[in-house]
Amino acid sequence: MNPKSELPQSFCVRKLKVLADTTRLAVLEILMEGPKHVGELNAVLDVEQSLLSHHLKILREEGFVEATRDGKAVLYSLTPAVWQEKVGRAIDLGCCLLSFN
Repeated sequence: MNPKSELPQSFCVRKLKVLADTTRLAVLEILMEGPKHVGELNAVLDVEQSLLSHHLKILREEGFVEATRDGKAVLYSLTPAVWQEKVGRAIDLGCCLLSFN
């Protein structure tokens, strides 16, 4: 569904459902410190790499994180749309702010 044609409540509910997972929330909180490779994320989270990759895919598809090639590795970071340092330790969902304070 096109986010522009979605009702604001539906858009917000979809974003919140994506974040209703402790691993995905932890990934976002870790990435607030700066871009990380999968190995760095996994060292903190200690989950199966395939499971972490699944969570990262969902976060990418929903616009929370972006992936850039770094040689043979992939570097993950928060997208500018959700992460604005001036807001502090919060993620902008487009409908509300999710604070990690």
